[in-house]
Amino acid sequence: MKVLLTGANGYIGKRLLYPLVDRDLEVICCVRDASRFNHALSDHERVSIIEVDFLKEETLERIPEDVDAAYYLMHAMSMSGGDFARKEEQMAQNFTKISEKRNLQHVIYLGGIANDKELSPHLKSRLNTENELKKGNYNFTSIRAGIIVGSGSGSFEIIRDLVEKLPVMIAPKWLKTKSQPIAVKNILEVLSQSLFDEFTYNETFDIAGPDTMSYKDMLMKFAEARGLKRWIISVPVLTPRLSSYWLYFVTSTSYNLATNLVDSMKTEVIARDNRLIEHLKIELISYTDAVKRAFSRIKQNQLISSWKDAMSSETITKHFEDLVEVPDFGCFKDHKQAKITNEEHVLNNIWSIGGERGWYYGNWMWKIRGYMDKVAGGVGLRRGRTHPSEINSGDSLDFWRVIVADKSKKRLLLFAEMKLPGDAWLEFKIDKNQVLHQTATFRPKGLWGRLYWFAVLPFHGFVFKGMIRGITRETNVQLKTVIQ
Repeated sequence: MKVLLTGANGYIGKRLLYPLVDRDLEVICCVRDASRFNHALSDHERVSIIEVDFLKEETLERIPEDVDAAYYLMHAMSMSGGDFARKEEQMAQNFTKISEKRNLQHVIYLGGIANDKELSPHLKSRLNTENELKKGNYNFTSIRAGIIVGSGSGSFEIIRDLVEKLPVMIAPKWLKTKSQPIAVKNILEVLSQSLFDEFTYNETFDIAGPDTMSYKDMLMKFAEARGLKRWIISVPVLTPRLSSYWLYFVTSTSYNLATNLVDSMKTEVIARDNRLIEHLKIELISYTDAVKRAFSRIKQNQLISSWKDAMSSETITKHFEDLVEVPDFGCFKDHKQAKITNEEHVLNNIWSIGGERGWYYGNWMWKIRGYMDKVAGGVGLRRGRTHPSEINSGDSLDFWRVIVADKSKKRLLLFAEMKLPGDAWLEFKIDKNQVLHQTATFRPKGLWGRLYWFAVLPFHGFVFKGMIRGITRETNVQLKTVIQ
């Protein structure tokens, strides 16, 4: 049986691939950019990858005609430009249209619980997507989930930021809103076990965890699980806009996502029933246990996917292949090189850059740059990295995006997702003569871009020199600097 997995590069999609392969299914992974699909099962004999953009109808013909089922796991909240709700509607319509030419027997959609009288724009769009997908000529199952708790999930990481960074929180009144968070393990069990189950055909199900709690309860339970003492003071004066700014500056979320989250947090997310969970005989995991399981994964460096690896709005419009070759014409470059004697040591240092390890020199300056980026509406440094010593193409790395991470070719290429008047790359490469080349490239956009480069040029002299020295430390180096 062939199953189409849309959103295969997403938080749920990456994790769902494992149980689908375990069921001996042939899985066709739908991604917008195949070069970003770095998965442990990428080379599995029953896994194939196709590039499909559901906003571009001409790409949909790449979907095989003999697919038997599909998981619809797509959303447009992180896409740049225009109304995300309209884009989500268009994607659903295009999916339904192409399904008429395919042999789909079953389609499963993962949305959000939408039982409150007043829904946020995000939940309204999820509901509208569901209604569009129902029009297809296949058996349709809509699964509406509560807030997902798991290592790398958006809600988990945002709550973690709040709890671990703020001993005292002055928070808006939406912290009193009730919800039923559900462990990501339970989500994956429901999705994988529902496939081709006739009980689920043409039905809509709510799925939620065993605990009904307010967002304040979630924060306090999280702190308790982490052994932290926290105080929360709710105030009624924070408007949605101020709440969004508060969430944006304290956590690693973007402002657009913070706005949608604040809107959603004013809506109660309570399940009508849990009949699908009962039918599948799934043992629900409590909120506290879900938090503990997530940290167990983090400690063991078993983070399969993270919401932070979603592309920023500036980068998502560019194809990875267009960023692999760093341009020369019309660019400013800061090139430093060092003769090395311990290649393995240097490569390991390069592959560990950023996150908690830092940038090997002037970390306080990188943090200031991150704060400045946050103020300007950028991603800042808080995204960190998914794994302390492993990097894959497509990963987020502080305010960079990993474009190339090829240890066999001794090359790491990063593309800047910070707010800049132009495009920026940072490349590390070791040549056959055991010389490490560190190159910062900036392609300015207009006069402001050129003024920006010359304004930061004095800092480059010691920041980038210190970085290459830090990367090659404990080896004998001969340092050479070339600035163009």
